Amino acid sequence: MTDRKSELAANLARVEERIASACEAAGRKREEVTLIVVTKTYPATDVRLLADLGVRHVAENRDQDAAPKAAACADLSLNWHFVGQLQTNKVRSVAGYAHVVQSVDRPKLVTALSAAAVDRGREIGCLVQIALDAESGERGTRGGAAPEQMAELADLVAAAPGLRIDGLMTVAPLAGRYAGREQAAFERMMELSSGLRAAHPAATMVSAGMSADLEQAVLAGATHVRVGTAVLGARPRLG
Repeated sequence: MTDRKSELAANLARVEERIASACEAAGRKREEVTLIVVTKTYPATDVRLLADLGVRHVAENRDQDAAPKAAACADLSLNWHFVGQLQTNKVRSVAGYAHVVQSVDRPKLVTALSAAAVDRGREIGCLVQIALDAESGERGTRGGAAPEQMAELADLVAAAPGLRIDGLMTVAPLAGRYAGREQAAFERMMELSSGLRAAHPAATMVSAGMSADLEQAVLAGATHVRVGTAVLGARPRLG
């Protein structure tokens, strides 16, 4: 085993232990939580090592990095998640490799994603990104729609050809009433998820929690956690 593969294996084991402990504390089964490894800024060689170590879900936040990486790893059995703020001019490219787009936050994006998915003959899962720091009708500082926009966006996704409404995503907010209150933020997400599932029973996915706060997300009920630094190490500086 290479030094890098050994490093990743050890990091994955530590993250797995954290998730398992959080599940036990919450009275949940370990299989209720899916780990998504965020591989942004890291090379395709790391993605291959992660796949060898059993990782099946990876995430990217920039199409210019993700598209060539996904192409280089097209032979692997991986589920690619797009988690960054998505501009409509990047939608056609993202629709070529993403199995799930977690950052749907406006009607214009739904329309563009639908057209691209149909054009490519694919079905793409979508999460409505909720920004708990967003004012009514506005987007959050890290992307995402205000909570009251959830129902409209979910209905648009559900009705759009080539798209599937899978659930919700959030990032713990840095401002507003939930700043520094990750547990409360994630519990609010679970309340919103209950409302979503009443209208769309199959939309059970809640993507919340990252390296620093995955325990709080698991305790609140998140089904997916997005972990980058804790698996891959401190990210190199860009530029």
